[in-house]
Amino acid sequence: MPDTAFDPFASAAVITMSRQSRTPRPLDLPAALRPRNAAEAYAVQDAVVRERGEVAGWKVGAASPQALPARAALTADSIWIERAGLPVHLPAAGFAVMGVEAELVYELGADLPARAAPYTAAEVLGAMASVHAAIEVCDTRFAAWAQQGEWSRMADQACHGALVVGTGTANVLGVQPLAQGVTLSVNGAVAVEHAGWGNPAGDPVRLLVWLANEGALSLGGLRAGHWVTTGACTGTVLVAPGAQVLADFPGLGRAELHLD
Repeated sequence: MPDTAFDPFASAAVITMSRQSRTPRPLDLPAALRPRNAAEAYAVQDAVVRERGEVAGWKVGAASPQALPARAALTADSIWIERAGLPVHLPAAGFAVMGVEAELVYELGADLPARAAPYTAAEVLGAMASVHAAIEVCDTRFAAWAQQGEWSRMADQACHGALVVGTGTANVLGVQPLAQGVTLSVNGAVAVEHAGWGNPAGDPVRLLVWLANEGALSLGGLRAGHWVTTGACTGTVLVAPGAQVLADFPGLGRAELHLD
């Protein structure tokens, strides 16, 4: 648990007021309000999310197949679903930074409430209704990109800006992520391409299981209708206003975003 001397709500207020343009963006949280570990960072993030709105999804990732995963909860105001195969249009002015990533997103078809026995991979996959191509836009509520400590960035919803969910498949068990290719294109030119899985975390199922059993519990766990994006398969590509971004997962789906 966070140190009782640490006030996550005061830290969250700094991030929230910056997001709402009520105060200038700080370079980092004030020294006394900076989380010092993951528990404190999650306490701040949870307060940020509760103020922002109802949880509608999650981002989860890890630095390697052996590393402990990390997560951020997402609210509905930052999740966009493609309709009728048309690109999602978002105003570039709504972002301080636009770092785009191609990602796989899983849709929850059933609740996974907290319980004593850990969920198995089979149970977690069985609760998924579909898998989709997606684009995450990474952003910051701070004054500069990647100039903060790890825990400050985690507190700031792990640099989440927006999630664009594209087409996909309901054949969840048929998806083989480690063999899945991906291309991220910007303005019609290929920026990143991988013939196989490009996500450093390895198998996303491990991330989903961790999220169900541990990561999501402080905000009520995974619920039907939540979207879970499982980390960058292409790294982060910084783009400018006017960029047209396409994430293509051959045989699975595509997501397209125009930053107008």
